[in-house]
Amino acid sequence: MNSQNYTMLCDFYQLTMGNGYFKTKHAGRTAYFDLFFRRVPDNGGYAICAGLEQVIVYIENLRFSGEDIDFLRSKGIFSEEFLEYLRGFKFEGDIFAVPEGTPVFPNEPLITVRAPSIQAQLVETMLLLLVNHQSLIATKASRIVRAAKGRAISEFGSRRAQGAAGAILGARAAYIGGCTGTACVIADELYGVPATGTMAHSWVQMFDSELEAFEEYCRVYPNGAVLLVDTYNVLKSGVPNAIKAFDNILKPRGARPVGIRLDSGDIAYLSIEARKMLDAAGYPDCKIVASNSLDEHIITDLINQGAKVDLFGVGERLITASSEPVFGGVYKLCATEEDGVITPKIKISENVVKITNPHYKKLYRIFDNKTGKAAADLICVHDERIDETKPLELFDPDFTWKRKTVTGFTAKELQVPVFLNGKCVYKSPSIGNIREYCAEQLGTLWESVLRFENPHTYYVDLSQRLWDIKQKLLSDKGDI
Repeated sequence: MNSQNYTMLCDFYQLTMGNGYFKTKHAGRTAYFDLFFRRVPDNGGYAICAGLEQVIVYIENLRFSGEDIDFLRSKGIFSEEFLEYLRGFKFEGDIFAVPEGTPVFPNEPLITVRAPSIQAQLVETMLLLLVNHQSLIATKASRIVRAAKGRAISEFGSRRAQGAAGAILGARAAYIGGCTGTACVIADELYGVPATGTMAHSWVQMFDSELEAFEEYCRVYPNGAVLLVDTYNVLKSGVPNAIKAFDNILKPRGARPVGIRLDSGDIAYLSIEARKMLDAAGYPDCKIVASNSLDEHIITDLINQGAKVDLFGVGERLITASSEPVFGGVYKLCATEEDGVITPKIKISENVVKITNPHYKKLYRIFDNKTGKAAADLICVHDERIDETKPLELFDPDFTWKRKTVTGFTAKELQVPVFLNGKCVYKSPSIGNIREYCAEQLGTLWESVLRFENPHTYYVDLSQRLWDIKQKLLSDKGDI
């Protein structure tokens, strides 16, 4: 299995069910699946959708090798007819998705797959893996970036990531979420996430003195000198020696230092004192970078304490989203189709949050024309159209007495076609454009939705028609 073909990265039941579909009438039936999530991590008000570019690569490379077929045959439970079907396997369905960087909310379809039942079932695991992971990291990054209040955030977490893919795709997702760069070089090479970095403590330790280490670094990188000042003692030696190196090496060349970095200790206190020392020495333009197990809460506290930090390097708590390291995306059947007739399907549970929204659906975002802000999202049946010239009544699908009529609005369909009849029809934007789009779309949300503590619940409503269909299915299935 090469790096591009992850066909066998699936749950075994997807193959046993596929074999079962093949041997029953369901082989020729079209299935509709929605990928969605049920709650925002960290009790936040929004999430950021990411991972679509990798979904496209995965779908385009779906194929079973001869070795894969031999392995499956060795299990002794798959029919030869089914194995021959897999030998010539190619995804032939449709995929609709919300573009990467879009703020999204619980229960709305991020990806909809319409394909022959075997094909739609097979892709479940990998789609969830790709979207869950990158959406998790992009969401965490967005929270951290917002906490920094305009100060730059760089992703530093590769060495603490869960595996190579976690580091690389995590860096990609962090950039989408608003980080300015990464320490991960391969993420720059593969995806164009700007790689940055300076020195580790080992550079300082390698030399006979801290001052020598700083001076040599300034000689090598006169236009990019960022010195790590906490190897021994920040205020007694680190910052004074950095200033000496700037004076001795950079100043005679007409160069200016880029910054110093703090990686331990009381960041608030040390940054305040270092700022005084740098300013007094004639380096008010020298930036202060801070790292050391940071997250959105610690950064908020540092800023509230008056820390003089210009850029934060955030590692393990970003790349692993350690406060809540699971994005609970799920992949559920919502309809089947046979002879052109679509039949809605529903999953019922005593746990109300796990009851699914049935049918082949369409997702709209409703924008207020006066403010440009997003008022709500509306999930409709796939063939419904919203007339922007008429008042639109929205209601809470759980508490139907909560109703609101909106006028002067624009309804934007959020999902776009990605695959049609197995052919990719969507060109992924550049990573920079995705990042810009994400920031732009976050700007359409009210601050009450964006806040960390007790954010306002953003409304995701159902159309009256879809709600009626759901209630009928609940009523019909409730007596079983």
